[in-house]
Amino acid sequence: MDDNGGLIDFPVPVSLTGHIYGGRQFAGGRQGVATVGQQADHLGLSASQARDRLAEQGPNELPRPTRRTPLRIAAEVLKEPMFAMLLAAGIIYLLLGDGTEALVLLGFAGLSILITIVQEARTERTLEALRDLSAPRALVIRDGETVRIPGREVVHGDMLVLEAGDRVAADALLIEARELEADESLLTGEAVPVRKRAAQAGDPDRAEPGGDDTPYLFSGAVITHGGGIARVSATGLRSRIGQIGRFLETLETEVPHLQKETARMVSLCAVGGVTIALLVVLLDGWLRGDWMAAFLAGIATAMSLLPEEFPVVLTIFLAMGAWRIAQVGVLTRRASAIEALGAATVLCTDKTGTLTQNRMTVTELWLPTGDMAVPGDGSPGPEFHALIETAALASAPVPVDPMEVAFHNIVKDVRLPARKGWQLTHTNGLRPDLLAMSNVWQTGLMEEGLTVAAKGAPEAIARLCRLDGEAHRALDRAVRAMAARGIRVLGVATATIAPDDRDKGHEAHDFSLLGLVGLSDPLRAGVPEAIAQCGSAGIRVVMITGDYPATAQAIAAQAGIASGEVMTGDQVGALSDADLAARVRDVTVFARTMPEQKLRIVSALKAAGEVVAMTGDGVNDAPALKAAHIGIAMGKRGTDVAREASAIVLVEDDFGAIVVAIRLGRRIYDNIRKAIGFIFAVHVPIAGLALSPLLLGLPLVLGPIQIALLEMIIDPVCALVFEAEREESRIMHRPPRSPAERLFPAALVVPSILYGGIALALLIGLHIATTYWGFAPDRVRAVLFFALVASIMALALVNRSFSTSLTRALWRNNASLRYVAAAVLTACGLILTVEPLRRILHFAQPEPADFPFLILLPVLLLLLCEGVKGLQKNIRS
Repeated sequence: MDDNGGLIDFPVPVSLTGHIYGGRQFAGGRQGVATVGQQADHLGLSASQARDRLAEQGPNELPRPTRRTPLRIAAEVLKEPMFAMLLAAGIIYLLLGDGTEALVLLGFAGLSILITIVQEARTERTLEALRDLSAPRALVIRDGETVRIPGREVVHGDMLVLEAGDRVAADALLIEARELEADESLLTGEAVPVRKRAAQAGDPDRAEPGGDDTPYLFSGAVITHGGGIARVSATGLRSRIGQIGRFLETLETEVPHLQKETARMVSLCAVGGVTIALLVVLLDGWLRGDWMAAFLAGIATAMSLLPEEFPVVLTIFLAMGAWRIAQVGVLTRRASAIEALGAATVLCTDKTGTLTQNRMTVTELWLPTGDMAVPGDGSPGPEFHALIETAALASAPVPVDPMEVAFHNIVKDVRLPARKGWQLTHTNGLRPDLLAMSNVWQTGLMEEGLTVAAKGAPEAIARLCRLDGEAHRALDRAVRAMAARGIRVLGVATATIAPDDRDKGHEAHDFSLLGLVGLSDPLRAGVPEAIAQCGSAGIRVVMITGDYPATAQAIAAQAGIASGEVMTGDQVGALSDADLAARVRDVTVFARTMPEQKLRIVSALKAAGEVVAMTGDGVNDAPALKAAHIGIAMGKRGTDVAREASAIVLVEDDFGAIVVAIRLGRRIYDNIRKAIGFIFAVHVPIAGLALSPLLLGLPLVLGPIQIALLEMIIDPVCALVFEAEREESRIMHRPPRSPAERLFPAALVVPSILYGGIALALLIGLHIATTYWGFAPDRVRAVLFFALVASIMALALVNRSFSTSLTRALWRNNASLRYVAAAVLTACGLILTVEPLRRILHFAQPEPADFPFLILLPVLLLLLCEGVKGLQKNIRS
């Protein structure tokens, strides 16, 4: 497509595979080396050309939703109940003629807006960075090498290497196509895939999306079958989807369980707070006759009872939690994933690339004569060359799959002569009923016939070769022996056919067995340790693989997966849903499974009451990933469709990263609960000191100004201190939490209210004592306020840990706590020393005799709370 929107009719190139095993070699990309032809026209752009075009044309992306400006965030804050109450109190003070207090309250409102803007901007920057990390990527040819780049860096003229499951990064013209089909529903609304072919001379300049047998691909389409190479014709706003102006929205919007519970609790507290506040207004106004003062008392009561920190905690903790998890190579695409991580009971994982290094090497060769070779012990003899060469001919000319890269690599190592003039004319792909694929090659003149190279599962190759009797038994013995050593086995066969038979399926050809190729893929470092951690954490690891049962068991034993029942894909298919749900509780390895069977396995595990995390990478894995409680897609080898169906993406396809994410997920959930416990605890003494003077006939201590100032302390403690708390001891030695567990269970709320009640009792006792001793009201107010601030900091220390004692918790490093404590001490020092601040707050200068109370009260509070904690532990044990 040119800059005016018209599709450019590119010259149709000669086949990219013009010289097999000769010509220039491509290194890089997702895997190893690909050997292709020498035509410079098909080696892609150079790095310098790509940089120049990117600078000239701009990034390949549509305009993103506009980030919220500070003004927009401020406008949203104006709708918050706490701000409305501050504003109402300020208006009442103005009506009373007290301009100073009105200005102070409006200043607190402004400070609240400023803090919110800073917090929201930080959250948005975090989420923006996460979006950049999880953006689609494209495999392109640059400087003759296949490299994977961010989709936004694709430019006009780039050569895209496409496989099933990839999302097309830009409008492009196909120059090579292997049975390629694409889903263009994003543009057409029709989810039925359409056939695509390579460009030919005389093709029209353009075509509409949705048509069969056209060479045009459109940005946003998904390759559902086959593969090919396409040259980019338009990017960004110049693409078809850019012209239409449709924004891609692949993330589902959902309300996480945490958010629902938080909204419910805030609503309940708001209703209760407003009801009590109205009663306070009526009671105080009726008893004292000062209705303006009664309104101020009512506002102070409502402010003290409204836990407006809950949404702040949830937003910041989940955003920062997602960022922390991203630092270990795990991207969370939905907030609910962090919540679900702590509840996972089963982790279903594939083998290749997740448990293993995804670096396949050919380790054994077997011929039907019984001869064997181990390439690592020396170069295989000439009798093995046909087997090696055919395995590579049965692979993609530009390999991406690790096994196919291994086949091309051994061809290079053995230094087989080049097959010049060979052209790939047809491909037969894998089918669910026949796990084999073949490539049809024209080797010279058409009259000489075509060569078919096939590879696949040994039983499928045996079927194509129509083996029976002793030949079949010998093949089975060799396969079982390799599989028992943890080696992945593929069969290789060849056939010669007439040109007219080219388009016929596998079964129509008369294949001859060439032998077996064994490949090994060593375990990733740290996998056994990670699986052991899962076991300690009560998480059962289940392997789901397409390999033979013996191979799967060998790898499972090396990885430390608990020994259990092994089930094959055929056995899964033979069971009803109810029978499968009953059997999966004891199965640790599923072997010879098809991707489509993963959905049944996940559904059966869920029906058995498990909370399922599931890894996957292919198009066919998407339903299972979406059905699992936590879908985990592979970032490197995973398809775009799999990533979009998942809640989590592994950047490095590393199993160990999943375990780290589970650990961090548990820590984040624990810290949210600690912050919630702290919020409940601190609101008890604040509300109590706002209400008790009315009930006990004591001088008023807390008004809207004092409560607004306290909120300036509570918010950073919640948002900074608890978010930065380290994980609990033995966090990976406790069972997963129940998914039915409430965010606000009685076991959390009741002790928190009890801690707050202890603080309130001590503060009321101090209030009564200071009043009885004849302290002036402003002095009482000052002593009680600073004692309350000290109590808030003490309650923060009490809630820092669920499992350790106070003395141990004090020694746990938390830089945020030190910074917040220093800021609070500085603010208190300013209030004590600056006369205008004391006057605004109606505080008198405390006497030296008052300071022991400010020290002894929080110390006594800590000791009493620790005693309650110890009593709780004894009761639980």
